[in-house]
Amino acid sequence: MLTLNKLEKVMELEEKLRGEYQTQLDEKAAEIQNLSKHKAELQGTVEAQDATIKQQLETITDLSSKTSNGQRLEQLNRELTNRADKQQDEIAELKKRVKGLQKDLAEVRAENKVLTQYDPLKMKKNLEANKKKLAEKTKGADLLQKSLSKSKNENAELQQKIAELEAKIAEMEPEEETQEETREEAAA
Repeated sequence: MLTLNKLEKVMELEEKLRGEYQTQLDEKAAEIQNLSKHKAELQGTVEAQDATIKQQLETITDLSSKTSNGQRLEQLNRELTNRADKQQDEIAELKKRVKGLQKDLAEVRAENKVLTQYDPLKMKKNLEANKKKLAEKTKGADLLQKSLSKSKNENAELQQKIAELEAKIAEMEPEEETQEETREEAAA
């Protein structure tokens, strides 16, 4: 019985303690449950952030490789720009040289033209050709002179004939006038 009494006292004590601390236990259990939910939510958030971090890390890795490619391209672009600038400078210099050479060439051509004007062989050929042309023109001029003389003689003869014919006409006109006067008198 003694044990039974002790057991009853322990049960009473347990009920008394439960009565006193049950609200605290319920609060702590509710708090534990809330914290477990919150922990699960935080665990989900951490996992989501881990996934985001992994994705960002991949993006950063990809971008860094692209950036290194971009930097390489920028370097190549700078090098090509420098080369282009140097080549443009060289081209400008070459253009100046070409202009100078063209001026020199024009001067040499002018000098060559002057020198070839006085080429003895060419001048001799030109002289012979000019003599032939002059001989042909002289013959032509002689023929024209003869023809002109002949035309002048014919013209003079024709002028003389015209003068004679005009004189005859002048002699005939007074006769015609007298004939017309006699006809008018006869008709009257």
